[in-house]
Amino acid sequence: MKATQGRIIRHELLDEQPPGVAAQSLRDLIRINKFLGGHETLRKALNRLLAPDERFTMLDVGAASGDMGEVVRRQYSGAGVTSLDYKPHHLKAAAPPRVVADAFQLPFAAESFDIVHCSLFLHHFEDSAIVELLRCFGRVARRHVIVCDLERHPLAYYFLPATRWLFRWHPITLHDGPISVAAAFKASELRDLAAAAGLRDIHVTVHRPAFRLCLTASPPMRGVL
Repeated sequence: MKATQGRIIRHELLDEQPPGVAAQSLRDLIRINKFLGGHETLRKALNRLLAPDERFTMLDVGAASGDMGEVVRRQYSGAGVTSLDYKPHHLKAAAPPRVVADAFQLPFAAESFDIVHCSLFLHHFEDSAIVELLRCFGRVARRHVIVCDLERHPLAYYFLPATRWLFRWHPITLHDGPISVAAAFKASELRDLAAAAGLRDIHVTVHRPAFRLCLTASPPMRGVL
């Protein structure tokens, strides 16, 4: 992968797998989040936005196994986290409440949650679809939209294949991982997509050596979108 190359979106395999196979790759994603920066990226964002004893609700879109939501519950005893995913079997390990729904048609009224969050989700979509998703998130969020995703970088692209024998990554993980990085973002790209969706107070942080990006933003002015 060239450092100057733009986003390239190719077909990933995880969502097509039967529950037993998908569960193995989902376990890899939990390990990646836990040990390679995903959880810490979200913790830092929450520390910047919230007081330690704050009570709030959060919708975790594309939650899969729910490990990011569990990070929030452990850090904030007053957090109410709802996990949402399009695939019912992906949510099997997530703590309730769980909702099976399409992220483009969130089944919630405006301002239903204090925070709408997604992790390793937006990079699956073309830019126009990402803007649509962020608009949906901004409609449902009362206070904050948080996006944690990958930074498009050559070191991140080659990391999983280079460490396959050390960490014994599942074949689906090895296939989808580099594809996900190639479809990921530079900080300026993610910022521009959030602005196009009408989000406000946009802030994007780069986390290395995790090669993660975290976008935090406020919803649009009500009545604008």
